[in-house]
Amino acid sequence: MGSDNTKEKIVQAAQLVFIRKGMDGARMQEIADEAGINKALLHYYFHSKQQLFNEVFYGVLSRLIPSLLEIFKLEEPFSDKIEAVVREYDSFMSKNPFLPQFIINEINRDPEQLSRFMSDQGLNFSKIEERINGEVSAGNIRSITFPHLFANLIGMVVMPYIGRPLFQRKLFNNDSAKYDQFLQERRAVITRFIQQAILTK
Repeated sequence: MGSDNTKEKIVQAAQLVFIRKGMDGARMQEIADEAGINKALLHYYFHSKQQLFNEVFYGVLSRLIPSLLEIFKLEEPFSDKIEAVVREYDSFMSKNPFLPQFIINEINRDPEQLSRFMSDQGLNFSKIEERINGEVSAGNIRSITFPHLFANLIGMVVMPYIGRPLFQRKLFNNDSAKYDQFLQERRAVITRFIQQAILTK
């Protein structure tokens, strides 16, 4: 097995264990067992559980933040920005469905580390807030504070992924294909909902 394949196998195994046990409850031996390797080989690639967690969680998250920042830098109508953010965020969640639960766990476990990571990645909410306030002042969108807009947008995107085990059973008779279709439809539904709620034209 090549080194790249071994590392990827470890990361995938760690992802499963972190989802089940969280950062604090996970054990390196359990991750090694999940990956089908010995603990010594695991430590060859990752010297600590924190390093492995950073690879699994922050490594994935670091691929999302830059693309979101680029959307807000573009000079285009705000309605297009909303559509782009929903599309980017939802597409990313569909490829990394474990991420919302990781974020919730990390917010409760170590919010300061998550906050520092976002700052290090260049995610400056104050600059985004300035753009929102500018759109309000220009009369392009209705009066709304950035925290409310952020919570509405992210909540609508993320909740169907967090609640999938329940929603799929109760709303779609546990049909995973139908739920996947529902998630695809959500992109247009969320975009239209937000646009209708805040755009003045």
